[in-house]
Amino acid sequence: GERAGRMEKTVFGYVWRFSRRQQITMTLMSAASLPFLYLFYEVPKTIINEAIQGIGIEYPLHLNEKLTFSLFGLDIPLLGPFDLTVEQTPYLFLLCVLFLALVGVNQGFKYVINVYKGLTGERMLRRLRFELYARVLRFPLPTFRKMSQGEIIPMITAEVEPLGGFIGDAFSLPAFQGGYLATILAFLFLQDWRMAAAAVALYPLQLWLIPKLQRKVNLLGKERVARVRRLSDKIGETVQGVQESHAHDNSNFVLTDFSNQLYWIYGVRERIYRQKFVIKFLNNSIQQLGPFAFYSIGGYFVIQGQLEIGTLVAAIAAHKDLAAPWKELLNYYQMQADAKIKYDVVISQFGPAGMRGAEYQLDEPDDLGPLHGELSATNLTLTDDQDVAVVDGVSLRLALDRRYAIVGTGGSGKEELTLLLARLLDPSGGNLSVGGNDTALLSEAVTGRRMAYVGASAFVFAGTIADNLFLGLKHRPLHPRDYSEVEAKQRAVYVDEAQRSGNIDYDLDADWIDYAAAGVNDPAALRLAGLTALKRVGMDEEIYRFGLRGIIDPGQRPDLAADILRARAGLRAHMAGDPALFDLVEGFAADAYNMNASVGENLMFGNPVGDAFDVEHLAEHDYVLNVLENVGLTEQFLSVGFQVASTMVELFADLPPDHELFQQFSFISADELPDIQALLQR
Repeated sequence: GERAGRMEKTVFGYVWRFSRRQQITMTLMSAASLPFLYLFYEVPKTIINEAIQGIGIEYPLHLNEKLTFSLFGLDIPLLGPFDLTVEQTPYLFLLCVLFLALVGVNQGFKYVINVYKGLTGERMLRRLRFELYARVLRFPLPTFRKMSQGEIIPMITAEVEPLGGFIGDAFSLPAFQGGYLATILAFLFLQDWRMAAAAVALYPLQLWLIPKLQRKVNLLGKERVARVRRLSDKIGETVQGVQESHAHDNSNFVLTDFSNQLYWIYGVRERIYRQKFVIKFLNNSIQQLGPFAFYSIGGYFVIQGQLEIGTLVAAIAAHKDLAAPWKELLNYYQMQADAKIKYDVVISQFGPAGMRGAEYQLDEPDDLGPLHGELSATNLTLTDDQDVAVVDGVSLRLALDRRYAIVGTGGSGKEELTLLLARLLDPSGGNLSVGGNDTALLSEAVTGRRMAYVGASAFVFAGTIADNLFLGLKHRPLHPRDYSEVEAKQRAVYVDEAQRSGNIDYDLDADWIDYAAAGVNDPAALRLAGLTALKRVGMDEEIYRFGLRGIIDPGQRPDLAADILRARAGLRAHMAGDPALFDLVEGFAADAYNMNASVGENLMFGNPVGDAFDVEHLAEHDYVLNVLENVGLTEQFLSVGFQVASTMVELFADLPPDHELFQQFSFISADELPDIQALLQR
């Protein structure tokens, strides 16, 4: 609980705490790849100097002696020993095959390290997002008055996204790319120290200058994050207050405010670009000094006979590859600084005072029976943001098997007191106990299942009515789902990944409903209990009408679709036997125009499902227009439309806009009349 209650202060601390083993593994893999990298540069030199030019080699070459190269004073075998004698050409091809093999080995190391690094980063990003989301669920309710969803959403989604890439690289990239750089530099200095020293002479300047310039970019990055977060907050506020903007005609003010915020973000971005590309310009310019040193100094030594041409070619190739790790290390520094800012900024928002510990959500009591005894409060106090006491020193003792009313005027603190008693708010001072247990020590499993709170407004979650109605019965998965062998394997992979990422590994597809708590045994009985509850609160008719207006996917509920079709046929048969009833309903018939439906509904033979055939835009739909043209109805439709429009203009042209006829004929309004007149004239 204590560990879960705090987050690491630094991004490196977070990475080391949760991915220590993976970081060490990647570092060891990086170290293992370096000898092969050195060989990769040594072999081309041997190919040019010995296999092609034959310097220091007598052919035929006897490979029953070890062919070696020297590294830091040690003779390391390059080829052999083989009981073999080879001529110059076969020896060339032998070394070329070795070179090709080293290409495969080095690329293989890169592939394995990069995949492992990517997966490690993604798992850690998943862990971080899960932890931030879990903390939001434990925030004290007053926190949401200061933090809006416009701030929280981008922090958990967009702002932590770059951390995934950095976390994978946190220790392995400097180890791999630093080792890469050191290996190439060692190779260059072993060939000729003067040439190598000239090539890397300005690297110390880069190491001193780039961090100084980068620090400015980092500060600008921090400012950009804060401004974009405020922009998200502004968008959320606009969506919620759009009615007020229209009612008071201040849309232009709101737009100007938004434009102003966009301008400042643009200004920060402009400065970031200028600084970043100054850094890039310096890096690239300094990098090109290497070839200059090789061509001039190395070329001079070759002319003087102090250096073999193969050694120079190998050095140029090695220096060309030196740019990549050096650039990666500089990028890493930028990425690390950016990740530090993002981690610090996000983490600072996810540890508000009074936040409950993780055990509040996760602890499951062994014996969760009904609560007995009394509800007892001693000097219960709740203060607002200005330290004004909303609930001031309330003490009470109430038997749990009785009913009570808390009466007071608006703003008297009665609502806050009920929130305190339901443990949705934590008191600023005093104690509250239920059945002899301190509520501050009770987990949500107790308070959420044994204490109910119904406020003035309720939130309806996306999903079905049943999902919302039975939400209070879903605490833990109680009945596991039956899986096939293939599905069971997929489930095992899911559980493994969840545990690696520190996520909860419950099964979303299991049956979570606590039937016993509802006093029933199965889903059918639960549905009946739900309908009974709806009837008790007078919502049964509303839900029935809501259902009638809904849409059924026959693929998902073939039983319900078949029942509705059977009911429809039964209704038609029942009405056919009673002429008085039959005249009340006009059904769709393939050979008749339905006088109680619109032209669009007649064309569609019913109400459209989905947006493909939106009735409001049916006259612009290419497919509909094409069908009308094919069956020869286009001219007739235009003629009917012209006649109706002409009649409307004749009827309404001289009437004032507020005349009652406009209300009676709902298919035309006063403001549309000038447009129809212009259309008729055209």
